[in-house]
Amino acid sequence: MSLEDKAKNTAQTARGKAKDVIGRATDDKGLESEGKADQVVGHLKQAGEKVKAAVHSSTSKTKK
Repeated sequence: MSLEDKAKNTAQTARGKAKDVIGRATDDKGLESEGKADQVVGHLKQAGEKVKAAVHSSTSKTKK
């Protein structure tokens, strides 16, 4: 996982958390839902990057 991708995914998750909290505080269900969705997308992107890194690591070990 590149550092840039990790930062983008972490930022998306953090933005989602902020939207979720603000949505709950202001009773804005739309903003709350959008925040939860952003958090899920950020987490899924991070998981995808980890899978890619694991596959890359495993294939580079078998090539040696």
